[in-house]
Amino acid sequence: MMFSVAPVGWVESPFAEKFAVPRQSALVRHGIFRIRFHPPYNVADAFTGIEGFSHLWVLFNFDRIPESQGFQPRVRPPRLGGNRTVGVFASRSPFRPNRIGLSLVQLRETGEDSQGFYLSISGADLVTGTPVLDIKPYIRFTDSVPDAVSGFAEEPPLNMEVVFTPEAERAVQASGIPEFRELIAEVLAQDPRPAYRQGISDDDRIYGVQLYDRNVRWRVSGNRAEVIAADRI
Repeated sequence: MMFSVAPVGWVESPFAEKFAVPRQSALVRHGIFRIRFHPPYNVADAFTGIEGFSHLWVLFNFDRIPESQGFQPRVRPPRLGGNRTVGVFASRSPFRPNRIGLSLVQLRETGEDSQGFYLSISGADLVTGTPVLDIKPYIRFTDSVPDAVSGFAEEPPLNMEVVFTPEAERAVQASGIPEFRELIAEVLAQDPRPAYRQGISDDDRIYGVQLYDRNVRWRVSGNRAEVIAADRI
């Protein structure tokens, strides 16, 4: 049986590209994220009572993965260094048959403007423009399993130390973007470099990623990421 799914909305996010997006939700808690909705879903009546929930499940589409990407039964999770393979259904890889993703986010507040009703959230691992398929409340007594086993992702990844050069510090402060410094620090602490380079402690490359309208650049030495620039694009 075939069926079609139409997005109910989309994400507004600091992440303008896939690179450096956290590999799981809730790893980055700062930054300005909103979920906006297409008509007829952008009305407050559709969300009556949602303020009573602190967290939400967001079902979305991995729209940056080409549809021409054929089915591959095995994938290489970054958590395993990009070298070992596991079955696609034993992973959270975006290279899935139906390209459907699931993220747990925190609901900060609700709002309404000229575009209609929206949700302000945090902890998202979503690129701006990501199509949202559905929203469901997080239910603590059923969705939390304290003694669950998490396979090869049993423990959270170790964080890198993040420091800012004086020039980068000034650029971040001058940007006027709320929570910008905290967002950069949380993103880079996850070591967003490709998995095959994460074992390189003295990396001579300079990396860059677009956050909001800024080009954030950094380099890695040992277990430290040094932010060297955050210039307007």
